[in-house]
Amino acid sequence: QVQLVESGGGLVQAGGSLRLSCAASGSIFSVNTMGWYRQPPGKERELVASIHTGGISNFADSVKGRFTISRDNAKNTAFLQMNSLRPVDTAVYYCALDNLGRRYWGQGTQVTVSS
Repeated sequence: QVQLVESGGGLVQAGGSLRLSCAASGSIFSVNTMGWYRQPPGKERELVASIHTGGISNFADSVKGRFTISRDNAKNTAFLQMNSLRPVDTAVYYCALDNLGRRYWGQGTQVTVSS
């Protein structure tokens, strides 16, 4: 079994910053991809950023230059640093792990950006 535990969401004013963490545990292959998705109210879930074990990362155009993603491979933990937050970034943020052909999801953490 694989479990993902997220932390770091909350309420922040526009222009502020938040840092999300995701810790994965269980049967995790040494090569994998961890990422963050978000689901705004009434909309579909979308990719925010992802990072491979080797360090290659990918970002949605809407967050490029504002968000960074990093990971600690030894601890199977990923981090999403979100700067210059905007009200449109308000969403439930989900951590995801692509491991041996299967995607696992965290429980989600709410991020609310007030104007």
